[in-house]
Amino acid sequence: MNEKLTRNEAQLKLEYYCSYQERCHQEVVQKLYDLGMKSNEVDAIVVHLLQNNFLNEERFARSFARGKFRIKHWGKIRIVNELKQRQISAPNIKCGLTEISVEDYHDTFKKLAQRHWETIKETNVQKKKKKFCDYLLRKGWESNLVYDRLKELES
Repeated sequence: MNEKLTRNEAQLKLEYYCSYQERCHQEVVQKLYDLGMKSNEVDAIVVHLLQNNFLNEERFARSFARGKFRIKHWGKIRIVNELKQRQISAPNIKCGLTEISVEDYHDTFKKLAQRHWETIKETNVQKKKKKFCDYLLRKGWESNLVYDRLKELES
């Protein structure tokens, strides 16, 4: 597949790519370069996608935060870090986090912590505590929540 795509062909491909699933600017730009587009073509196609609402960073941030929280049970720290890695602006990150209600956040955390505590097969109490904390911190939950929950589960 060495033949180069025309700008219109690439634009149509990217319209489909963006309508199939929310994308961030970084993914779209990378995809265009992978398709062999030059930087002026990339800029023009990105502008077209923005103007026609195929690409919307706020919508991406909201969708990303909602999905990672509900499906992967990530905490806010991990979600924020992943969005920053995708070069999403601070106001859009803040907007994305509004998709997670405080009650849902705490309910999900409690269920996840309880389930994980019960599944750790470690007999050494110190190692069990470490595994518990490491798991929840890796998922991006706030350390104060993790340590407070650990104290509750111990007693």
